[in-house]
Amino acid sequence: SDSDSDDSQDSYLSDSELQEAFARGALKPGLNVVLEERPKQRNDADGLKQCLAEFRKELTWVERLDVTVGRVMDPISQSASSKDAVDPENDFQREMSFYRQAQAAVLEALPRLHKLHVPTRRPDDYFAEMAKSDQQMQKIRQKLKSKQEAMERSEKAKQLRAMRKYGKKVQTEILQRRQKEKKNMLNAVKKYQKGLSDKLDFLDEEQSSSQGNKKGSANQQIKKGPNAKRRYKNQKFGFGGKKKGSKWNTKESFNDVSSFQSKVAHNKGPRKGGKKSLNKRPGKRARQKMRNRAR
Repeated sequence: SDSDSDDSQDSYLSDSELQEAFARGALKPGLNVVLEERPKQRNDADGLKQCLAEFRKELTWVERLDVTVGRVMDPISQSASSKDAVDPENDFQREMSFYRQAQAAVLEALPRLHKLHVPTRRPDDYFAEMAKSDQQMQKIRQKLKSKQEAMERSEKAKQLRAMRKYGKKVQTEILQRRQKEKKNMLNAVKKYQKGLSDKLDFLDEEQSSSQGNKKGSANQQIKKGPNAKRRYKNQKFGFGGKKKGSKWNTKESFNDVSSFQSKVAHNKGPRKGGKKSLNKRPGKRARQKMRNRAR
């Protein structure tokens, strides 16, 4: 609006001009200006043309490099008249029309550049000065490198956390399995102690879960006769009956002297530790010397 343009112009005025504008009454107090009526819109075509003529420069085409081409038709939909117009709401169709128009502009501009002997390919040894200094580009490169290293560290930390979680999970599973095996073993020992079972399956090193192994273990349980441990205990302690006084001497055992050896009984036989016997009493002088030393 005109008032907005006046306000924007007044903001760039000097102090003397502001004082003159205030004296005329052009300035009003307050930040917001209340408009009494809506400003009228104007379409000053002559003014626009005059401004265009002021900044227009008559330069050759090689200085301007502007190419204007019309709308390029799609070669696939040229035959269909209904598909000639580009739908602005269709993103793919709109972008393809821009792409074809840019291609047509390039095809038109390249021959004109070649005609004016303007190279269109950059040579291999072309040197162009960077818009930013080498020091600033080094800082940017260092910053990008630090960001990349931070991302790699974060990724490694995520992998370590995942591995720790997996390790804890495996460890808890192993502990639970061991506790279960220990519980089963204790139950089997209790049953064995109470006489409810005569087998200790946890002593076996390998336990198979296949049907064949199950059948084999079932056949082993049906097998007659006690195991080796039971047989040893039966041989050592007997099969029951009276236990008290079972090792007392009887008349037959007292009269049986077939296992008596006089050399061993009187300490005359060879001894493993040496020639002298451990039960031999020292002589009288040796005993007196020992008494004197003790005093």
